[in-house]
Amino acid sequence: MLETSARLLKLLSLLQSPREWSGAVLADELGVGVRTVRRDIDKLRSLGYPVEAVPGVAGYRLGAGAALPPLLLDDEEAVAVAIGLRAAATGNVTGIEESSLRALTKLEQVLPSRLRHRVDLLRVVAVTPATGATVDPAVLMTVATVCRNHERLRFDYLGHDGTASVRTTEPHRLLHTGRRWYLIAWDLDREDWRTFRLDRLTPRIPTGPRFQPREAPDLDRTREGIASGGYRYQATFHIQAPAEVVADQLAGTVATVEPIDDRTCQLRAGSNSLDELLLYPALLGHPFHLQAAPPELETHLKTLTTRLHQALPTT
Repeated sequence: MLETSARLLKLLSLLQSPREWSGAVLADELGVGVRTVRRDIDKLRSLGYPVEAVPGVAGYRLGAGAALPPLLLDDEEAVAVAIGLRAAATGNVTGIEESSLRALTKLEQVLPSRLRHRVDLLRVVAVTPATGATVDPAVLMTVATVCRNHERLRFDYLGHDGTASVRTTEPHRLLHTGRRWYLIAWDLDREDWRTFRLDRLTPRIPTGPRFQPREAPDLDRTREGIASGGYRYQATFHIQAPAEVVADQLAGTVATVEPIDDRTCQLRAGSNSLDELLLYPALLGHPFHLQAAPPELETHLKTLTTRLHQALPTT
């Protein structure tokens, strides 16, 4: 009986891989005959696992069932799921915090002691609640689906200045920066790649039609668009520090850093707040000066400098 149970677990583990398995290959993996594989498949079905027969290749695959059967996870997968659930409990997807905690509790109850100890170590790690704008999970799932299926998406969009518009796009991928969710998509009206914040986006249903994916921009360009594109104020600063030092101090989605020489670099950033835009270089701890900026930022820098100087104690 123990040999049969161990064999069923191994069979289930194989079937959970995203592929189709022929009976002969499964028999070879398990070290049994094809008839035994068929009997084991029937046992898994009786336990609630939706094992589907693949026509034409005499094979099998694990399908989606009406009920969720138990999952088989190896040690590293179980720990990874626990870490993800703990992060989701304080994430910025609206409404999944309680569900994440319930799922984490259930997972911890069935973990063997050796893994429960590893997961318990995570309790000493303080996870601060997300401070970015929250996203409706229905919006997240809709956008993820059209990205996967290569379907056009029309949506109502609220710009940073409060302007409403309707956009028609070919969605490419989702990007999560730790504070916000973004959609990277080809804007059909503007005939260029654009980055959209998911918390400002309301999909129009139905989606479609399908499209042939274009060659997408690289991740560096995407980060640059998030760091400076679409903001009311944008500026370029020269920082008296090596580019690798400054880049290590700022996330790629906050600002883009390019070397000028071995000791100086150029920083480009954008923001809807003049104060925030000045804080990016000011808090680095390196000398800097404005290279290119809107007049409002120059005026605000002079005003802020005067205010800070007046804050000094008088002698």
